[in-house]
Amino acid sequence: MSFISLRKRTTATLFSLLLLLLTSSCLSAQNIVQRPHILGISHAGFFVSDLPKALDFWQGLLGYAQPYDIKKPDGTTRIAFIKINDHQHIELFNEASAAPGNHLSHIAFIVDNAEQMRLYLASHGIAVPSKVGKGKTGDANFEIKDPDGTLVEFVEPQPDGLEARNAGKFLPSTRISNQILHLGFLVGNSQKSLDFYGTLLGFGEFWRGSSNGKELSWIDLRVPDGQDYVEFMLYNTLPPPDQWGGKNHVSLMVPDIQRSIDTLKGRPAYQTYGKPLDMHVGVNGQRQVNLFDPDGTRVELMEPNTASGKPVPPSTAPPPH
Repeated sequence: MSFISLRKRTTATLFSLLLLLLTSSCLSAQNIVQRPHILGISHAGFFVSDLPKALDFWQGLLGYAQPYDIKKPDGTTRIAFIKINDHQHIELFNEASAAPGNHLSHIAFIVDNAEQMRLYLASHGIAVPSKVGKGKTGDANFEIKDPDGTLVEFVEPQPDGLEARNAGKFLPSTRISNQILHLGFLVGNSQKSLDFYGTLLGFGEFWRGSSNGKELSWIDLRVPDGQDYVEFMLYNTLPPPDQWGGKNHVSLMVPDIQRSIDTLKGRPAYQTYGKPLDMHVGVNGQRQVNLFDPDGTRVELMEPNTASGKPVPPSTAPPPH
């Protein structure tokens, strides 16, 4: 074989290898699923042992309306919906929790494409359902579990869903707040949860806090495409069941804590509430007050800014684990 022929064959082989590499690269790029937008908090679900008492708390004391509910086969209410605004709500499950003391059913986030989110999570090895379902409310949704086993739902609102069909309705002036600011839930391994919510889902950490200065108590992460955030309630030893309600909580934003306290104290339902409303400044520098529903689930009212107007630096304490 001549030198020229050998060089031509070598060149052709190299070209074929290059073409194969380029083709494989293009195919791999096509198989990469991009994460869709996570726009904010949709809702949180809580189990309640006495629905009328829970409704008196949310409606009578906090001033919200129930736009609709989902029935059981016997005609009684299975899930009562408490409307915070046109895009956020609370779901009250009229049934006992499977785990004593854990009244948190699930947390939920709004996405712009539920099927893309399902495929994205599957491409990263997360166990997902075989398809996106359509909930009783008419919206596209599916659920997975986070590293601590907390049920996480992704919701893509639909034009014919109950939420969209009731836009602008059931928004009484008595609402103590018109926004869910954050959702807090128990986290046992901070790094696993940071990998899940931060690295995988794209949430951005913006603050850490410590109640004792020795180890971290909270980590706050904001959704990638909105302002709502989640709060990791860190622990070294899992707290007893009767304390879970204070950890798994919902935070509602109010512009003026003292005014909110005065409003609540002036309502007839406050006379049967039976718990103090003590304002305090949190470790994050923001004024807040804690309320508890009849099952001990905490609802935190909090101002959006620090009382001093200055940011509080994040803690440098190590996590519990």
